[in-house]
Amino acid sequence: MKFVDEATITVEAGKGGNGCMSFRREKFIPKGGPDGGDGGDGGSVWVEADESLNTLIDYRFTRHYKAQNGEGGRGGNCTGAKGEELVLKVPVGTTIVDIDTDEVLADLTEIGQREKIAQGGFHGLGNTRYKSSVNRAPRQTTKGSPGELRNLRLELKVLADVGLLGLPNAGKSTFIRSVSAATPKVADYPFTTLVPNLGVVRTDAHRSFVIADIPGIIEGAAEGAGLGIRFLKHLARNRVLLHIVDMAPWDDTTPAEAAVTAVRELTRFSQTLAQQPRWLVLNKLDLLPEDEQDAACQAVLDALEWQGPVYRISALNKSGLKPLIHELQNFLDARVEAIAEDPSLLEQEQQTRMVIDHEARENLARLRAEQRAKRDDDDWDDDFNDDDYDVEVEYVR
Repeated sequence: MKFVDEATITVEAGKGGNGCMSFRREKFIPKGGPDGGDGGDGGSVWVEADESLNTLIDYRFTRHYKAQNGEGGRGGNCTGAKGEELVLKVPVGTTIVDIDTDEVLADLTEIGQREKIAQGGFHGLGNTRYKSSVNRAPRQTTKGSPGELRNLRLELKVLADVGLLGLPNAGKSTFIRSVSAATPKVADYPFTTLVPNLGVVRTDAHRSFVIADIPGIIEGAAEGAGLGIRFLKHLARNRVLLHIVDMAPWDDTTPAEAAVTAVRELTRFSQTLAQQPRWLVLNKLDLLPEDEQDAACQAVLDALEWQGPVYRISALNKSGLKPLIHELQNFLDARVEAIAEDPSLLEQEQQTRMVIDHEARENLARLRAEQRAKRDDDDWDDDFNDDDYDVEVEYVR
């Protein structure tokens, strides 16, 4: 299955059925009167989070969705049938954005969560509704109102507790392979990771968390270099970021320069995201002589003016991973306990994510506009929105 994390669709709710104008005329029954029934309401359009889905590829090929119209009213005071509602299944973590107003209509973060995104039309009234003592043979009816028509953008952000940030070949894929059962591609060249990978890290029988590995960013990613910054949006829901730095780079870039580049591109993408909890992980220290390790690590700390947690590891040899994993678990458990004691913390967290999403959409829209201005191919923007790869994002336990 191919991975698609964005799609643009049009949804249209059903039109309400028209009211009926009818009069009762039956043999041997005197004093007939109006008996036109109301129409039926049009069907609404809903979205529902489905745990069995992990890509928006279905919405790449079918772009228009319409709910059923309501039936018209009938004589004998018969009301028309309501239109059948349309339910669109999307992966958990999908955000629904109205393209015309830039309004977030729904943010599906829980399995089975269902939200209405287009209201069906209201039914029309039959002439029975208008009868009165002074209007015994009314001929007035109303038509059903049209359903809502919306142009929507579906944005999928993978749900993970911990996100990995770093340049290509920093060792992010090796790290996730070492701490979970996930098996992303690992090779000795950059950009081996083309889509996000998820893995479940188990620290105890009943304790675990989800970690996400995204494609690496390079200098100029905010201007579209490399794979750009579109995959950084998958870090918006993480509660802590691990900034992994390659201490033995494959090119002439120093670890300090690589660390500063990653932070700079993250800040350009979203200043709010750059201010979220972030831990520094210095990787591949086994490739440096022991007498050079301290100086190399200190150079990175000085370049970043770092004051937060620092961990020295070798993802390949799994050295230094156990303390890091257990401290991550304790940090996440403490956060859950704090939210349980003070529910307002969860509201603050959700507000922060909304700000990050807004900043990310603005930056991605700017990037697309700049790229469109540079290219003459009118179809290129569609390709940019819906890039697909032969890799599936899945939770591996």
